[in-house]
Amino acid sequence: MSENQVRNVIIIGSGPAGFTAGLYSARANLKPLMFAGYMTGGQLMTTTDVENFPGYPEGVMGPQMMQDLQKQAERFGCEVLSQNVDAVDFSQRPYKVTSGGKDYFAHTVIISTGAEAKYLGLENEKRLLGRGVSACATCDGAFFRDAKLAIVGGGDTAMEEALFLTRFAKSVTVIHRRDELRASKIMQERAKQNEKIDFMWNTQVIDCLGDDKLTGLKLKSTQTGEEMTEDYDGLFVAIGHKPNSDIFKDSIERNEQGYILTAGKSTKTNVEGVFACGDVQDPVYRQAVTAAGTGCMAAIDAERWLEANDLKD
Repeated sequence: MSENQVRNVIIIGSGPAGFTAGLYSARANLKPLMFAGYMTGGQLMTTTDVENFPGYPEGVMGPQMMQDLQKQAERFGCEVLSQNVDAVDFSQRPYKVTSGGKDYFAHTVIISTGAEAKYLGLENEKRLLGRGVSACATCDGAFFRDAKLAIVGGGDTAMEEALFLTRFAKSVTVIHRRDELRASKIMQERAKQNEKIDFMWNTQVIDCLGDDKLTGLKLKSTQTGEEMTEDYDGLFVAIGHKPNSDIFKDSIERNEQGYILTAGKSTKTNVEGVFACGDVQDPVYRQAVTAAGTGCMAAIDAERWLEANDLKD
């Protein structure tokens, strides 16, 4: 294998983090190769209106924003392949990335594979996603002014989301399958003291109702098995996220939840020359704009690492 067959940068994943990393590394003349995945754009491809990303004063559809970011990265020379990565080998340099039965090599790798919200797995849940069903109060709460909302979950995240939604909603009902919460005591107290929040205990959501948008929920008692329906304008699912990092489990240090660990304020992983950005390493914010910010950081970290090791072409 000759030196000119080795890329400066390979980016695994797309979305705001990956495309921003692609933009910055392309403008730095690193000629990056991106494996965007078969679902190019990540979670935002299933998002309707995005109103909290800078530069879109009238808001933008998620898929349109991803197209814009991809075009901008490609304009400066980022090569984008709509393929999944099947395997990686970070045991020696240059690093090997396998996709579609072909091996690719690079001095540095940027991981931006994102995370997926955990859903309830209901028949109509996915169909009504973005039409009354959401997994992000920060993203979508403002669309539900004076609405009657339900939220499923019992941890700190669910309480935080419920409290955030009270800024807009008429009422928020926390639906929980048990009779006590997993959330910390302080978060429970804050939620219980908020006059807009009430609790429906020992209850699970078994289906989402509505044709073009959510109009209500089908519920079931976990104690008696009794079923009922209740009108709601929106359902927020707050039962956690799963980072898309399984392919790296034998190569990169991760925490117990599977999030890739990065050092300090950088995007450096425990493997020299491998960087991670976006939701795959962020269990806290999970916003498009913060993902884009870490994508910028990863590209700069990779460029500086290449220069420090005299590998930049």
